[in-house]
Amino acid sequence: MNSILFIRHAETDMAGTFCGHSDPDLNARGHKQTAELIDKLRSEEIDTVYTSDLRRAQTTAKAIASAYGVECITRRALREINFGEWEGFTWKQIEERDVAYARRWMAEHPLVPAPEGETFRDFEQRVLGEVTFLAAQAAERSIAVVTHAGVLRTVLCSLHQYSEEDAWRQTKPYCTIVRHTVVAPPQMHFVKARS
Repeated sequence: MNSILFIRHAETDMAGTFCGHSDPDLNARGHKQTAELIDKLRSEEIDTVYTSDLRRAQTTAKAIASAYGVECITRRALREINFGEWEGFTWKQIEERDVAYARRWMAEHPLVPAPEGETFRDFEQRVLGEVTFLAAQAAERSIAVVTHAGVLRTVLCSLHQYSEEDAWRQTKPYCTIVRHTVVAPPQMHFVKARS
């Protein structure tokens, strides 16, 4: 059985805001976190790095790929959920803009998207479809996947039966690593019929 190392990107200056499809690069602290992450990964075998196409993930991923001397492949499906009109705002700012909708979102999450944002159902289907693709790649080589907290939470909740609260707590730190074991489908054996 192979495993996939899902890794949350390092920090940006948009920390503390709804930063879904927004595209900041790493800040100085994020670059330091990336160097510490690479040290932490030294005992891991990594043959290929896959990454979200957003800069904060790509910068983190390219540093890992460079340290290992391996290919870095960009995958748009590894993006964070799109927060629509809430992109770049803190929760306090969102509540100030529309407290009624903010309360509804909290009460009905994950059924209600951010205004003009991606639905959680669409996001989850996108992520799980991408995990299926990545599992096929992991059957042939050891891979690391640099992505976003929401993607890691979806993997933990949908594939590892974590509660939302536990998944949130585990993925809150930047450069969090989640190991997902890929279970090969059962092999089918065919018996040749006698003529």
